[in-house]
Amino acid sequence: MASSPTFLLHPIGVIRTPYTEKYHAPRQPGAEQESTEGIITLFPGKNLDQALGDLDGFERVWILFWFHKNTGWKPKVLPPRSGRTKRGVFSTRSPHRPNPIGLSLCKLISTKGRTLRIENPDLLDGTPILDIKPYLVYAESFPNSRMGWLEAFAKSAPAFTVTVSDLAQEQAAWLEEKYDIHFIQRIADTLSRDPMPHSFRRIKKLPEGGFVMGAKSWRVFFEVDGSTVRVGRIESGYPPEALARSRKEQTPLHDEKAHRAFQKKWK
Repeated sequence: MASSPTFLLHPIGVIRTPYTEKYHAPRQPGAEQESTEGIITLFPGKNLDQALGDLDGFERVWILFWFHKNTGWKPKVLPPRSGRTKRGVFSTRSPHRPNPIGLSLCKLISTKGRTLRIENPDLLDGTPILDIKPYLVYAESFPNSRMGWLEAFAKSAPAFTVTVSDLAQEQAAWLEEKYDIHFIQRIADTLSRDPMPHSFRRIKKLPEGGFVMGAKSWRVFFEVDGSTVRVGRIESGYPPEALARSRKEQTPLHDEKAHRAFQKKWK
């Protein structure tokens, strides 16, 4: 059997967004309640400024990009809306693909020179851009198309109502303002669909009662009462001795400055 051909791709530019960690980025463009902006800068020396000619008249553009922080892929994945059922990766938008190519539809704000401003990107900061194409309503809009396994979830409301305590809201707002760390909205979205422990999600039941969910190096504590989930507080995932050891051995931890300040403020 002949070996598969190899294709060489060259990025045409990079995008700058507010999202530096995978858990920061929204799952789909426009999924966040607040509007954000991304700046795509194309590389010089390739006449790419000319390639952007006439694009300003289009309201939306397709962005093709490379999932540069992913390693390996999975034939079966657990999408956020899939309950507890794994799905074939080609029936999902999961980034864990044989070829880590991403596709995102974003509103185009403006173009100038080699720069594009787009609204509500779902890409990480520094993501390599492979191509840009205009969105064509007459050719690409099929609102009545079937959506496979997603149809049942698209029509159903979240199974749980999530409330966030004053303390957790204060902690989340502080992390966002001081250190640009955003995760409480994504946590709430996940909990609204299934707050129970699961081997593919970082949720554990606590011996003393209640539950804890991991968000990278942070921990969110919550309780479940019938169909209501109550988020009580946020905690650092690092014990003080781990931060002390990191400082002594000069081995930085994830969000280390934020963890130190957080633990000092909420002892």
